[in-house]
Amino acid sequence: MSAPVRNRGRRYGGGRSGAWPGGWLLVPFAPVFRRMLDQLDARMESGALQLTLPDGSGRMLGGRAQGPAAVVELRSWRALLRLALDGSSGWYEAWAAGEWASPDPVQLFALFSANRRTLARQARASGPARLAKRAAHWLRRNSRIGARRNIEYHYDLGNDFYEAWLDPGMTYSSGLHAAPGQSLEEAQAAKLEAMLARTGTAPGDTILEIGCGWGSFAETAARAGRKVHAITLSSEQKRFAEARMARQGLDGVTISLTDYREVDDRFDAVASIEMVEAVGEEYWSAYLSAVARALKPGGRAAIQYISFDDALFAGYARNVDFIQTYIFPGGLLIHESRFRAIAERCGLRWEDRVSFGASYAETLRQWRANFDAAVAAGRLPTEFDSGFIALWRYYLMYCEGGFRGGSTDVAQVTLIKER
Repeated sequence: MSAPVRNRGRRYGGGRSGAWPGGWLLVPFAPVFRRMLDQLDARMESGALQLTLPDGSGRMLGGRAQGPAAVVELRSWRALLRLALDGSSGWYEAWAAGEWASPDPVQLFALFSANRRTLARQARASGPARLAKRAAHWLRRNSRIGARRNIEYHYDLGNDFYEAWLDPGMTYSSGLHAAPGQSLEEAQAAKLEAMLARTGTAPGDTILEIGCGWGSFAETAARAGRKVHAITLSSEQKRFAEARMARQGLDGVTISLTDYREVDDRFDAVASIEMVEAVGEEYWSAYLSAVARALKPGGRAAIQYISFDDALFAGYARNVDFIQTYIFPGGLLIHESRFRAIAERCGLRWEDRVSFGASYAETLRQWRANFDAAVAAGRLPTEFDSGFIALWRYYLMYCEGGFRGGSTDVAQVTLIKER
């Protein structure tokens, strides 16, 4: 089902050592790093971090209020230097270089997420590193050419890669877990049905899907009698989704390589599941204008989106974090209140918002379990080396911790075209 993608995986790589000084050179600066830990301790309002320091001594940070409990072995002071200068990207690079380790990194990420309002600055690059990252991020902005390049970077790694660890329906977004013990496949089916219900459509109605992935929503809607025009910028996804519809005999689905800004037709409804995170703040207005333009009067748009804490969004948007650097070039989570205001200016009434961040944490846990099983069974494509595998495992843990700690959330909302 997957055509070969040249150099896939090589663009990612593991942590970069660069010109960082050897850990032994930093030993005389240990008092400076201990003061840095003092500052972290003073700002940690909930949860606890049990540290083993490079000299073998132990130290507890926090522990004053209930929250995530993390354990970290700090093997080199260089890890703290990377964190101070390069934020969350530097912390990943320190992990990849073996400068720190934890039996459960998810708890560490959840701890920092839970204390985001007091520890936010510690996760951000500073000085020249921040400026360099901002310049690189600007070059990856989601213009029409840039959006195609960014989508290819992440999604065109190959269908065989994603098939190894997503659910059988190939849905790469949060499931909707209604009960403990629910399978990933059941949670994804519940999410797709909820999104279809939000469109308010009936058999024979038309739906535009912006960012169709591998076709799971389009298949769900087509089986319910809707006619779907599904758009993507990923040639790998288009190939997979077209074969999927042909295999199922669903001729009511059209799939095209189309930018959302290029859609001219009108539809009874729009669906878009976790696509807006790939748009970028400067294009939110263009995205929502395209949604409004595509809807017939009174039509409904069902949107599922990932948001970042509004109170801290300005600092987040000025920074370039681990995910933007290594996983999703050009990506940015949503400032919900600002996004809602733009939608309303476009004539879209915001209704029935439902958030389910805990479901995303569980989805990520299940994806990681599948990923680990695929690695153990040798089912990942051979082009992906150990550095790539470690990076993606870290990415899944990092995201899970963000949802468990509350800095990120996922929600569905219905937008109704009023004019």
